[in-house]
Amino acid sequence: MKADRTMSDDRPSGPTPPPTVPDEEVVFIGRIFTPYLSRSDCPRNVRQAREAEGHALLEIDPVYRPGLYGLSKFSHVIVLYWMDEAERDILVQYPRHVDGPCGVFSIRSPARPNPIAISVARILSLDEEQGRIEVEQLDCRSGTPLLDIKPYFPSVDSAPDATIG
Repeated sequence: MKADRTMSDDRPSGPTPPPTVPDEEVVFIGRIFTPYLSRSDCPRNVRQAREAEGHALLEIDPVYRPGLYGLSKFSHVIVLYWMDEAERDILVQYPRHVDGPCGVFSIRSPARPNPIAISVARILSLDEEQGRIEVEQLDCRSGTPLLDIKPYFPSVDSAPDATIG
């Protein structure tokens, strides 16, 4: 059964077919562009990337641009991206900032079975029609595949009582 929706004249209307078939595959919705041309140029984390200043550009493929509708209400987004040059067969690592080995699920390294990176970033500008979102700097090389964008909700996504150690 199709649900009819009445919407104002500036909003998309009616049910639309999904641009991708739901299955067990991941699709990229666009690309991320940064000043970092190679993996070795990239900062080790988002904090270092932001300290270097600048911005990153998220370019959304045309078929996914309608999904940007309403994003202008938010100041920040959660960006999920695919670290396509990362190793995928390492389960234990020896990070420089920790004494001893760490399992991949206890660190933020891109080397993991599914090299998905996540960052919270401030939206600097948004052009829904062109599918371009300028955000604070990210820690990936230019051309990195973009998996998803989600609005950041401080009331849900923040964990003030979180601890490490």
